[in-house]
Amino acid sequence: MKTRRRDIEIFSLSFLDVICCGFGAIILLFVLSKFAEPVIIEELSRDLQSEIMRLEEELHEIRGETAVLNRELLGKKEQLSQEQQNLARLQGDLSKIKGEFAASKQHAQVQNIIEDKLARALQQLTDEMKRLLKAQPRKVDRSVGGIPVDSEYIIFIIDTSGSMQRNAWGLVQKKLAETLKVYPKVKGIQVMNDMGNYMFSQYRGEWIPDTPARRRAIISNLSTWQSFSNSSPVEGIEAAIRTFYAPDKKISLFVFGDEFSGNAIQPVIDAVDRINRVTKDGTRRVRIHAVGFPVMLRDQVGRGNTGERYATLMRTLSQKNGGTFVGLNTTRP
Repeated sequence: MKTRRRDIEIFSLSFLDVICCGFGAIILLFVLSKFAEPVIIEELSRDLQSEIMRLEEELHEIRGETAVLNRELLGKKEQLSQEQQNLARLQGDLSKIKGEFAASKQHAQVQNIIEDKLARALQQLTDEMKRLLKAQPRKVDRSVGGIPVDSEYIIFIIDTSGSMQRNAWGLVQKKLAETLKVYPKVKGIQVMNDMGNYMFSQYRGEWIPDTPARRRAIISNLSTWQSFSNSSPVEGIEAAIRTFYAPDKKISLFVFGDEFSGNAIQPVIDAVDRINRVTKDGTRRVRIHAVGFPVMLRDQVGRGNTGERYATLMRTLSQKNGGTFVGLNTTRP
């Protein structure tokens, strides 16, 4: 039996179904891809905005730091300028000091030359003085009225008792002024009463500077000075020596008084010997001079005269302590 061949149709219904399904799948993929794109774009937009905000914040921080650094740089520049000015000033001062040093060095050299010449002249003068002294030896007596005036410091110890105030105060002022004239220039003065009380309390324990004004003040204050007194110079002498003695000072005490009211003279002499000891050169620590005013000699005749006892005491103390005792024969100034 003879078979019949079937003709194959390319564009059959099945083929068309396959083609349509393929196109449908493609369209579905296209649709799906277009639906997801806005979501991705939105996410990318949010990410970019956050990045932009972060970068802007960093930019603000950098600008702030830049401003701070600029201010610091400006301050450093100003400080550098000030330091440069100070350096220039110091360099100028250094140059000035160098110039002064060079001038002073030159002056010192000239001064040394002058001092050397003066030393040679002094040596020649000393040799000439020695020759003259050998030719005509004579001891210079530095005393006035028998009272040595070689002391550099003087202390007045004045009896301020009623008998002195009433009967001899004008003469006391005169004798104090005369004593100051005997010492035209000293290194220090002090004024105390016989009890050791100071005329000027602001100079307690210190030396009064020797100036014309201070001398006038001493004489002026003496006219109205009133201080308790027991009519005995012992306390004032001891206080003066204890307070003012120094090995490098030549000191003289001037005791002004009219009487001694103590019980005995010898204990006073012994007490002064203990405090005013003999130094290595054989002299006493201080000189003790005394001036006796004859008030009690006149008023106490025949009544255990304290004026005579004062004269005896002070004459002995002056003799033992390198001084001089002067007894006045009148209370009239």
